[in-house]
Amino acid sequence: MTDITTDVLIIGTGPAGSATAALLSTYGIANMAVNRYRWLANTPRAHITNQRTMEVLRDLGREVEDEAYMFATHQELMGENIFCESLAGEEIGRLKAWGNHPLSKAEHLMSSPTRMNDLPQTYMEPLLFKTACSRGTQGRLSTEYLRHEQDETGVTTTCRDRLTGQEITIRSKYLVGADGGKSLVAEHAGLPFEGRMGVGGSMNILFRADLSKYVAHRPSVLYWVMQPGADVGGIGMGLVRMVRPWNEWLIVWGYDINGPEPEVTEALATGVARQLVGDPELKIELLSANTWTVNNFYATRTSNGRVFCMGDAIHRHPPSNGLGSNTSIQDAFNLAWKLALVLKGQAGERLLDSYDAERAPVARQIVTRANQSITETGPIFAALGMAEGVDPVQMQKNLQARTDGTPEAELQREAIRKAIAFKKYEFDAHGVEMNQRYRSDAIVTDDQLEPDFQLDPELHYQPTTWPGARLPHAWLYRHDDGAEVSTLDLCGHGRFTLLTGLGGEAWAEAAGRVARDLGIDLVAHVIGPRRAHVDHSGDWARASEIRDNGCLLVRPDHHVCWRATGLVPRPEAELARVLRQVLAR
Repeated sequence: MTDITTDVLIIGTGPAGSATAALLSTYGIANMAVNRYRWLANTPRAHITNQRTMEVLRDLGREVEDEAYMFATHQELMGENIFCESLAGEEIGRLKAWGNHPLSKAEHLMSSPTRMNDLPQTYMEPLLFKTACSRGTQGRLSTEYLRHEQDETGVTTTCRDRLTGQEITIRSKYLVGADGGKSLVAEHAGLPFEGRMGVGGSMNILFRADLSKYVAHRPSVLYWVMQPGADVGGIGMGLVRMVRPWNEWLIVWGYDINGPEPEVTEALATGVARQLVGDPELKIELLSANTWTVNNFYATRTSNGRVFCMGDAIHRHPPSNGLGSNTSIQDAFNLAWKLALVLKGQAGERLLDSYDAERAPVARQIVTRANQSITETGPIFAALGMAEGVDPVQMQKNLQARTDGTPEAELQREAIRKAIAFKKYEFDAHGVEMNQRYRSDAIVTDDQLEPDFQLDPELHYQPTTWPGARLPHAWLYRHDDGAEVSTLDLCGHGRFTLLTGLGGEAWAEAAGRVARDLGIDLVAHVIGPRRAHVDHSGDWARASEIRDNGCLLVRPDHHVCWRATGLVPRPEAELARVLRQVLAR
């Protein structure tokens, strides 16, 4: 007997689950999001929020984007990653990170209408969950997923009400597993994984203490403390992370994964904090402590029938590069519009196959990148002569050695500089965040050649309108009042968009007719002088990679799904052909 019926049931209300719920409700799809706990995130686990994620929040509404900025630590205070022997001790080096190097900042400004920031999960989750519930999501806390069964028409999920102990049955057309790194949904769906869980152990120590005198003059999100000893951390360092400037902090401290899981007492937490800060008299207000494992594990298939998994359920990795919640929210942005169109009868179910084709490669990419970033810390230790672990006396000798005027010390200083600079692959990898190019049946390239990357694709975003890539951002200007409008603002919001220029009016007219014939929401914009949006700077003309009378067809998730470099004899037929393929019609 079914107790509750909905179109989409979402297990988990973290960044992936709440984003999916918010998007589905915005698109008018009935959904329910359940969480086994009594509330949302109680620790600020994820925090780095990149531009692509902010574009998803912007797509949900400027009020959502603005609220994120209101609670976030802004980009300039994310600052420089500091490497030191303790916060009070000697600084070894620093790296401008998170788009704050002038050259990187220019790339960020040119790449998106949004700004990277630091928004802890304790703020991101409530923002997304509130947005979802205020727009129609049925949120249900203290509801634990137990099992599911799917058939040809839907999924029957059994949950336990943790307040009463009673089991409830929820019938949905689709099930989304966003239930984290120990996902039961992924396990029950039989998703295949590669890699290994539990490759390292770490503890988080969340505390309050005013550390302004150590950090306010060198603002940063991350202070990497290099200290000797066997219990320094899974990557050979202790980490002091800013949660709120400059009085709330999170220490990441490693433990031997092959030994017993440590009990993080207040005495242990205080001792670790004093050691890493370098203040033996430091008093802290301990807020919480927990242990977690470093994983190197990703799903090679993200769905099975009517069950789709996302977020940490399909990509489990250390927090290196700050990719976790960002990739999770972007999983949601990819899947939600596809579910919405299928449920509205505007697309065939085969469209949903493209979720796996497009996001499984991303899961592998970011798990690989995050784990690789851990290994890239080794050269710093090697440059200090500490690769094998040393005692405090030897550490001081190694640090002292680099202050000499000898040729050997000069080589050591150069090695330290190069080793720290190489960490830009972890802390300023703009390309990893922005360069996703999808390949699936929901993309029509018509055999157009993919452009090569001219610069390092992990460090630098390369805009292109090649089908499969995210639409490039360029500022346009409203003809009536001169206000700036991003090309991305013209797209998204659950609908397809056609962009063309003067001489391409036939594309816009064809788009209207095809939209009516297919019963879909497709909006067309003709960009040019005396039209609603004008390209005064010429940036869009350069970025579009088409002639004025060509067109770009953009999916609801901002990815180009087809382009014509110029006008063709039968534009309506061409648009109908492409959209039927993309929509699996």
